[in-house]
Amino acid sequence: MAFFLVAVAVIFGFCMLCTALFRWNEIRYSNKSLPPGTMGWPLFGETTEFLKQGPSFMQNQRARYGNFFKSHILGCPTIVSMDPELNGYILINEAKGLVPGYPQSMLDILGKYNIAAVHGAAHKYMRGALLSLISPTMIRDQILPKIDEFMRSHWSNLENNVIDIQEKTKDMAFLSSLKQIAGIQCSSIAQEIMPEFFKLVLGTISLPINLPNTNYRRAFQARKNIVSLLRKLIEDRRTSKKIQQDMLGFMMNEETNRYKLTDDEMIDQIITILYSGYETVSTTSMMAIKYLHDHPRAIDELRKEHMAIREKKRPEDPIDYNDYKAMRFTRAVIFETSRLATIVNGVLRKTTQDMEVNGYIIPKGWRIYVYTREVNYDSRFYLDPYTFNPWRWLDKSLEYQNSFLIFGGGTRLCPGKELGVAEISTFLHYFVTRYRWEEVGGDKLIKFPRVQAPNGLRIRVSTY
Repeated sequence: MAFFLVAVAVIFGFCMLCTALFRWNEIRYSNKSLPPGTMGWPLFGETTEFLKQGPSFMQNQRARYGNFFKSHILGCPTIVSMDPELNGYILINEAKGLVPGYPQSMLDILGKYNIAAVHGAAHKYMRGALLSLISPTMIRDQILPKIDEFMRSHWSNLENNVIDIQEKTKDMAFLSSLKQIAGIQCSSIAQEIMPEFFKLVLGTISLPINLPNTNYRRAFQARKNIVSLLRKLIEDRRTSKKIQQDMLGFMMNEETNRYKLTDDEMIDQIITILYSGYETVSTTSMMAIKYLHDHPRAIDELRKEHMAIREKKRPEDPIDYNDYKAMRFTRAVIFETSRLATIVNGVLRKTTQDMEVNGYIIPKGWRIYVYTREVNYDSRFYLDPYTFNPWRWLDKSLEYQNSFLIFGGGTRLCPGKELGVAEISTFLHYFVTRYRWEEVGGDKLIKFPRVQAPNGLRIRVSTY
């Protein structure tokens, strides 16, 4: 009996403590100059609810507090903006008291020189250095031939097999980027870097808690291992004194490259290219295969476009830049896949001073989460928004509206947009002209915080 009473007392005391902590955190942030909202627990805030419930958490908060509310997610007090017009304003006014505000875990893991971490003059310089690697001229003359060679090989000899398209597109995105970066040395370092890189990716959306067996600790250690491998690659290149025709060779060539980067800056630039391409290219490719399977009319139209290109070539001929620019419906499929699947949910900014936004005073150091997911399903911008309809993008004006935030906006518009589209277009070219496919079935998809199939997405492939 005494033990029972003690247990009840302990449980009651714990509940009272939790209630007091929760209430204290709400009072701590109860400032009339802040927008309405809830802050959750001390330190952890509402991160658990945000990561587990995702879009439904955001929708519930919006129903209670409107399109502009406060929360505490990923370790930071945060203002969430779900207003399309306001989001456009925030994205184009970065210099006026706003800088990138990505989670500390992402900054630690991707490096202090990655393009998402720097701002001001440093951002302009690093962005210029990145754009010099992936400009339209570079894509046409240097990158597209490498992409074509890789895709032709990677997507060969799959007939009469069941494959996990999620794993296959992950490998594709990583290895294609690594080939563009390291050229002929890609195959010798890929097996060492790949497992470390996958650990790194998992840790970028996590609480920055440096404890054993956490995603953050594993990712941070993976970064150290990748940095060591890349540093050795750079040193070997210097020793050989031979300039390679790849992205790393271009960065190291001081005679032709006007952007002079330190070794640490080059390493973070490489990690940025690998990470950015991997996240968007692999997931968009997988979901395109899913949506095309579910919409036969769309795949017929896509295949017609690519067969027209193929008919003008010999079997061994690569696709060139003119072929890529002619893929109008392919581009529409890619944009519609990105919109409907919402590969990127939003972007984060951080205030550098107390600033007024939407009639509220946002304190210095707070994050503003420009949450763009709901815009993708807004019937004011997209007719029948939950329907897969690539044809809507054949109207080019849709790509230039303020509601078009699939690739970010303002000075932070994704610099690798065209490179990513070129990679996915080349993948689709070889896949739809070679194969038919059907889903094996039973595989579940989740769309937050990342779009993924936890148990894989298996398809049965046959010859077209």
